[in-house]
Amino acid sequence: MHLIPRRAAGLAAAVAAALLLVAGLSSPAAAAPPPPPSLSEARSQLAGLVVEPEGASSSYDRDLFPHWTTVEGSCNTRETVLKRDGSGVRVGSDCYPTAGSWTSPYDGVTTSVPSQISIDHFVPLAEAWRSGADTWTTSRRQAFANDLTTGQLWAVTATSNSAKGDKDPAEWLPARTGIHCTYARTWVHVKHTWSLSVDSAEKAALQDLLGSAC
Repeated sequence: MHLIPRRAAGLAAAVAAALLLVAGLSSPAAAAPPPPPSLSEARSQLAGLVVEPEGASSSYDRDLFPHWTTVEGSCNTRETVLKRDGSGVRVGSDCYPTAGSWTSPYDGVTTSVPSQISIDHFVPLAEAWRSGADTWTTSRRQAFANDLTTGQLWAVTATSNSAKGDKDPAEWLPARTGIHCTYARTWVHVKHTWSLSVDSAEKAALQDLLGSAC
Protein backbone atom coordinates (compact mmCIF):
# COMPACT_ATOMS: atom_id res chain seq x y z
CA MET A 1 0.00 0.00 0.00
CA HIS A 2 2.94 2.33 0.59
CA LEU A 3 4.94 1.21 -2.43
CA ILE A 4 3.73 3.85 -4.89
CA PRO A 5 4.11 6.84 -2.53
CA ARG A 6 7.62 5.73 -1.61
CA ARG A 7 8.59 5.39 -5.26
CA ALA A 8 7.05 8.78 -5.99
CA ALA A 9 8.98 10.32 -3.12
CA GLY A 10 12.19 8.73 -4.35
CA LEU A 11 11.57 10.00 -7.87
CA ALA A 12 10.86 13.50 -6.55
CA ALA A 13 14.09 13.47 -4.55
CA ALA A 14 16.07 12.34 -7.57
CA VAL A 15 14.53 15.06 -9.73
CA ALA A 16 15.28 17.68 -7.07
CA ALA A 17 18.89 16.51 -6.81
CA ALA A 18 19.28 16.68 -10.58
CA LEU A 19 17.84 20.19 -10.67
CA LEU A 20 20.28 21.31 -7.96
CA LEU A 21 23.14 19.77 -9.89
CA VAL A 22 22.13 21.57 -13.06
CA ALA A 23 21.75 24.82 -11.13
CA GLY A 24 25.24 24.41 -9.71
CA LEU A 25 24.22 24.77 -6.07
CA SER A 26 27.08 24.36 -3.63
CA SER A 27 26.84 23.58 0.05
CA PRO A 28 24.64 26.22 1.78
CA ALA A 29 27.26 26.79 4.46
CA ALA A 30 30.27 28.97 3.72
CA ALA A 31 33.54 27.09 3.44
CA ALA A 32 37.00 28.51 3.95
CA PRO A 33 40.61 28.20 2.78
CA PRO A 34 42.54 25.19 4.12
CA PRO A 35 43.34 25.91 7.79
CA PRO A 36 46.89 26.87 8.79
CA PRO A 37 49.02 24.71 11.09
CA SER A 38 48.84 24.97 14.86
CA LEU A 39 50.53 27.81 16.71
CA SER A 40 53.43 25.65 17.81
CA GLU A 41 53.96 24.32 14.29
CA ALA A 42 53.75 27.84 12.85
CA ARG A 43 56.43 29.02 15.28
CA SER A 44 58.61 26.08 14.30
CA GLN A 45 58.11 26.78 10.59
CA LEU A 46 58.91 30.47 11.08
CA ALA A 47 62.13 29.60 12.88
CA GLY A 48 63.17 27.51 9.89
CA LEU A 49 62.63 30.19 7.23
CA VAL A 50 65.68 31.76 5.63
CA VAL A 51 66.05 35.41 6.67
CA GLU A 52 67.53 37.68 4.04
CA PRO A 53 66.88 41.08 2.42
CA GLU A 54 64.23 41.09 -0.27
CA GLY A 55 65.34 40.97 -3.87
CA ALA A 56 64.58 43.66 -6.44
CA SER A 57 61.18 44.09 -8.04
CA SER A 58 62.47 45.68 -11.23
CA SER A 59 62.15 42.50 -13.30
CA TYR A 60 58.84 41.39 -11.78
CA ASP A 61 55.87 40.92 -14.09
CA ARG A 62 52.54 39.45 -12.99
CA ASP A 63 52.36 37.52 -16.26
CA LEU A 64 55.35 35.48 -15.07
CA PHE A 65 52.85 33.76 -12.71
CA PRO A 66 50.17 32.27 -15.00
CA HIS A 67 47.01 32.13 -12.93
CA TRP A 68 43.37 31.19 -12.99
CA THR A 69 44.07 27.93 -14.76
CA THR A 70 41.36 25.33 -15.31
CA VAL A 71 40.63 23.20 -12.25
CA GLU A 72 37.72 21.06 -13.40
CA GLY A 73 35.28 21.31 -16.29
CA SER A 74 34.66 24.98 -17.04
CA CYS A 75 35.80 26.12 -13.58
CA ASN A 76 39.11 27.93 -13.23
CA THR A 77 40.95 28.62 -9.98
CA ARG A 78 39.19 31.91 -9.29
CA GLU A 79 35.74 30.41 -9.77
CA THR A 80 36.67 27.40 -7.65
CA VAL A 81 37.61 29.68 -4.75
CA LEU A 82 34.41 31.69 -5.19
CA LYS A 83 32.41 28.46 -4.87
CA ARG A 84 34.53 27.23 -1.97
CA ASP A 85 34.44 30.39 0.13
CA GLY A 86 30.89 31.54 -0.59
CA SER A 87 27.54 30.64 0.93
CA GLY A 88 24.67 29.30 -1.18
CA VAL A 89 26.65 29.76 -4.36
CA ARG A 90 24.99 28.85 -7.66
CA VAL A 91 26.93 28.92 -10.91
CA GLY A 92 26.02 28.90 -14.57
CA SER A 93 27.33 26.60 -17.28
CA ASP A 94 30.46 28.78 -17.50
CA CYS A 95 31.01 28.32 -13.72
CA TYR A 96 30.53 32.04 -13.02
CA PRO A 97 28.37 32.62 -9.91
CA THR A 98 24.75 33.53 -10.54
CA ALA A 99 23.80 33.62 -6.84
CA GLY A 100 25.42 33.45 -3.42
CA SER A 101 27.12 35.66 -0.87
CA TRP A 102 30.64 36.16 0.39
CA THR A 103 31.94 37.56 3.68
CA SER A 104 35.46 38.92 3.45
CA PRO A 105 37.62 37.74 6.37
CA TYR A 106 39.79 40.86 6.08
CA ASP A 107 37.10 43.47 6.77
CA GLY A 108 33.93 41.51 7.59
CA VAL A 109 32.04 42.97 4.62
CA THR A 110 29.38 40.72 3.06
CA THR A 111 28.34 41.04 -0.56
CA SER A 112 26.23 39.09 -3.04
CA VAL A 113 27.96 40.68 -6.02
CA PRO A 114 30.81 38.42 -7.21
CA SER A 115 32.54 41.23 -9.08
CA GLN A 116 33.11 42.93 -5.70
CA ILE A 117 35.16 39.93 -4.56
CA SER A 118 38.83 39.50 -5.40
CA ILE A 119 40.82 36.31 -5.01
CA ASP A 120 43.79 37.39 -2.94
CA HIS A 121 47.14 35.71 -3.41
CA PHE A 122 47.81 35.53 0.32
CA VAL A 123 51.56 35.86 -0.17
CA PRO A 124 51.40 38.36 -3.03
CA LEU A 125 53.02 37.37 -6.30
CA ALA A 126 55.40 40.35 -6.20
CA GLU A 127 56.33 39.51 -2.60
CA ALA A 128 57.03 35.92 -3.64
CA TRP A 129 59.18 37.19 -6.51
CA ARG A 130 61.29 39.23 -4.08
CA SER A 131 61.50 36.25 -1.72
CA GLY A 132 62.90 33.67 -4.12
CA ALA A 133 60.31 33.01 -6.83
CA ASP A 134 62.41 34.97 -9.31
CA THR A 135 64.57 31.84 -9.65
CA TRP A 136 61.64 29.47 -10.20
CA THR A 137 60.52 27.91 -13.45
CA THR A 138 57.31 29.19 -15.02
CA SER A 139 55.55 25.93 -14.15
CA ARG A 140 56.43 26.33 -10.47
CA ARG A 141 55.24 29.93 -10.47
CA GLN A 142 52.00 28.78 -12.10
CA ALA A 143 51.52 26.14 -9.41
CA PHE A 144 52.09 28.77 -6.72
CA ALA A 145 49.64 31.24 -8.26
CA ASN A 146 46.92 28.57 -8.39
CA ASP A 147 47.69 26.77 -5.11
CA LEU A 148 44.51 25.38 -3.54
CA THR A 149 46.29 23.05 -1.12
CA THR A 150 47.43 25.77 1.31
CA GLY A 151 45.77 29.03 2.37
CA GLN A 152 47.36 30.87 -0.54
CA LEU A 153 44.03 31.91 -2.12
CA TRP A 154 41.31 33.81 -0.21
CA ALA A 155 38.06 35.39 -1.38
CA VAL A 156 38.10 38.97 -0.02
CA THR A 157 36.64 42.34 -0.91
CA ALA A 158 38.33 44.11 -3.78
CA THR A 159 38.88 47.15 -1.56
CA SER A 160 40.78 45.19 1.10
CA ASN A 161 42.79 43.37 -1.54
CA SER A 162 43.78 46.69 -3.11
CA ALA A 163 44.75 48.08 0.30
CA LYS A 164 46.98 45.09 0.93
CA GLY A 165 48.68 45.23 -2.46
CA ASP A 166 52.03 43.43 -2.27
CA LYS A 167 52.69 44.30 1.39
CA ASP A 168 53.94 41.79 3.95
CA PRO A 169 52.68 41.60 7.59
CA ALA A 170 55.21 44.22 8.73
CA GLU A 171 53.51 46.68 6.37
CA TRP A 172 49.83 45.69 6.36
CA LEU A 173 47.34 43.66 8.39
CA PRO A 174 43.59 43.11 7.97
CA ALA A 175 41.26 45.58 9.65
CA ARG A 176 39.68 42.73 11.63
CA THR A 177 42.10 42.04 14.46
CA GLY A 178 40.38 38.73 15.19
CA ILE A 179 41.88 37.28 12.02
CA HIS A 180 45.47 38.29 12.82
CA CYS A 181 46.51 34.97 14.38
CA THR A 182 45.18 32.98 11.43
CA TYR A 183 46.72 35.53 9.08
CA ALA A 184 50.19 35.13 10.59
CA ARG A 185 50.02 31.34 10.74
CA THR A 186 48.82 31.15 7.13
CA TRP A 187 51.56 33.51 5.92
CA VAL A 188 54.23 31.43 7.63
CA HIS A 189 52.79 28.19 6.29
CA VAL A 190 52.69 29.40 2.68
CA LYS A 191 56.25 30.70 2.85
CA HIS A 192 57.39 27.46 4.49
CA THR A 193 55.59 25.24 1.96
CA TRP A 194 57.09 27.10 -0.98
CA SER A 195 60.55 27.65 0.58
CA LEU A 196 60.34 31.43 0.35
CA SER A 197 62.51 33.68 2.47
CA VAL A 198 61.50 36.44 4.91
CA ASP A 199 63.20 39.73 5.62
CA SER A 200 64.08 40.73 9.19
CA ALA A 201 61.19 43.18 9.68
CA GLU A 202 58.72 40.64 8.28
CA LYS A 203 59.97 37.93 10.64
CA ALA A 204 59.82 40.25 13.64
CA ALA A 205 56.22 41.19 12.79
CA LEU A 206 55.26 37.53 12.45
CA GLN A 207 56.90 36.62 15.75
CA ASP A 208 55.00 39.43 17.43
CA LEU A 209 51.70 38.31 15.93
CA LEU A 210 52.26 34.68 16.93
CA GLY A 211 52.93 35.90 20.46
CA SER A 212 50.24 38.57 20.89
CA ALA A 213 47.43 37.70 18.50
CA CYS A 214 47.21 33.94 19.09
